[in-house]
Amino acid sequence: MEIFTYMEKYDYEQLVFCQDKNSGLKAIIAIHDTTLGPALGGTRMWTYPTEAAAIEDALRLAKGMTYKNAAAGLNLGGGKTVIIGDPKKDKNPELFRAFGRYIQGLNGRYITAEDVGTTVEDMDLIHMETDFVTGVSPEFGSSGNPSPVTAYGTYKGMKAAAMEAFGSDSLEGKTIAVQGVGNVAYTLCEYLHEEGANLIVTDINKVAVDRAVNAFGAKAVDPDDIYGVDCDIYSPCALGATINDETIPQFKAKVIAGSANNQLKSTKHGDIIHEMGIVYAPDYVINSGGVINVADELNGYNAARAMKNVESIYGILLKIFDISRRDNIPTYVAADRMAEERIASVRDSRSQFLLNGHHTLSRR
Repeated sequence: MEIFTYMEKYDYEQLVFCQDKNSGLKAIIAIHDTTLGPALGGTRMWTYPTEAAAIEDALRLAKGMTYKNAAAGLNLGGGKTVIIGDPKKDKNPELFRAFGRYIQGLNGRYITAEDVGTTVEDMDLIHMETDFVTGVSPEFGSSGNPSPVTAYGTYKGMKAAAMEAFGSDSLEGKTIAVQGVGNVAYTLCEYLHEEGANLIVTDINKVAVDRAVNAFGAKAVDPDDIYGVDCDIYSPCALGATINDETIPQFKAKVIAGSANNQLKSTKHGDIIHEMGIVYAPDYVINSGGVINVADELNGYNAARAMKNVESIYGILLKIFDISRRDNIPTYVAADRMAEERIASVRDSRSQFLLNGHHTLSRR
């Protein structure tokens, strides 16, 4: 991988390699864009097959956070960290404290949070060395578990998608197929059940399925059968890439709206469902409740204010659907365009400001 060629192609700002021999820390911080503000993005710990794979993942995820934060209306840029190691075996307090010192050294250009393979306890260790971390324990002024907030945002986003597809945002009487009933999806099912939706659920974890069946009167199906069930809304809330060549021909849903990341296996699948007339709520917009919530910690966490900000996902998606209709483009393209336009507008106004300032100085 030609790192500078890749960074130049996608306009990355910075790539930081962090090594601490005593603790075994090997981390890569990728900062994609700070036009809107400091880069915010989680720290992932994973057993990567190669160092190149870890670098590529950090870069890809950082760019995704730029779009997510921009589309969510946050004054934050995009960044991400990957720590190379097995989260079950290679963690130790010294590792996260050493990493915290590297974050502190960036002096606020990058703010981290938990991600795959890291926990609140890990963030607390990072917090011992730096304030540029969110998602720490509530006693340090954090919001705690982000799952309920992500679920609430997904629920609001689903209502916006229903408005676009059915002309009403009411989910009463709608049949919703929920793929995966983990922490986020279970809370989402609570909202849907309260509104009077009919639920069809699946998960590889039978205990999770039984819990949803008992609590919400949901109908359970095998994991492979969820895509073809007769439903109004398909809600992917577990694995990524469930919108693919095999599943699309099975879909009967008019709406796809769920909390999973990377729902489209490739962009062509976004094009196909657009042509089929399925309303797709772009994943990084509908599941942005978690990042909106932790971003509120930067102002001194206020739960009511955070939830109010999460409700904005509804209006953001309506705007994306409007752009999609107006320009006859898939919603995933409309979401990217909206995020890019917001970044470009701030960048242009900043350039103009600096230009004007330069002229003022040169006249003195």
